[in-house]
Amino acid sequence: MPYYGIVIHHSVCPSINGKGYDFFIAKNGAIIPSSEQTDPLYIHVCLEGDYTHARTAFTPEQKEQLFILNKLILRLSEMHEFQPEDIFPHSISCPGKLFPWAQLVISPEDRYH
Repeated sequence: MPYYGIVIHHSVCPSINGKGYDFFIAKNGAIIPSSEQTDPLYIHVCLEGDYTHARTAFTPEQKEQLFILNKLILRLSEMHEFQPEDIFPHSISCPGKLFPWAQLVISPEDRYH
């Protein structure tokens, strides 16, 4: 079944409530897969955390979490044959207006992110 890309959530999204994603990336970098498919068209990935508040810098844990997200995006796009740039926010407020989209610059050729 083809997917059109990945939808990104953060864990404070009211529609998550412990479900509503295919993969959960914890603050410690663990990837927890869901037991049920969320959406037949998109793969949903939820990051533990809140990206609605301003911060001056990312913690090492947050940087690692984003690194894991980049690697997961590359793997899923390769497996399901969509472009790694096909990444979408869940909504206007999720994953938060301060989500670091610039950190998701991904190139499958040289694995740069």
